[in-house]
Amino acid sequence: MELLFITLGGAVIGLLARYTLPYRHAHGSVLIPAVGAGVAAALWVALTWLGLKWNGGWIWWITLVGTAVVTVGVDLAFGALRSRADDRRLHRLTRTGLPSTGA
Repeated sequence: MELLFITLGGAVIGLLARYTLPYRHAHGSVLIPAVGAGVAAALWVALTWLGLKWNGGWIWWITLVGTAVVTVGVDLAFGALRSRADDRRLHRLTRTGLPSTGA
């Protein structure tokens, strides 16, 4: 049950990251919340395998803060990469090299 709660918390962190950080236009509306949910679930499972108890406070703090850090990093990295790729593509498409037909 706690895995469900922490996954939902990761999705909420992803939603907050999506709507508070720049580059919102550069990726889909579900990508960052999905990253948040996935990172939270994976981090929670890894920490339980390492022996942290689900009813202790540390596992919750580490998971939520770690999810926030990773989600913000992914959002900023994907956004910057996509914006640069879009700019390069626009430059390549507008530089046609065709002879002008103007007078």
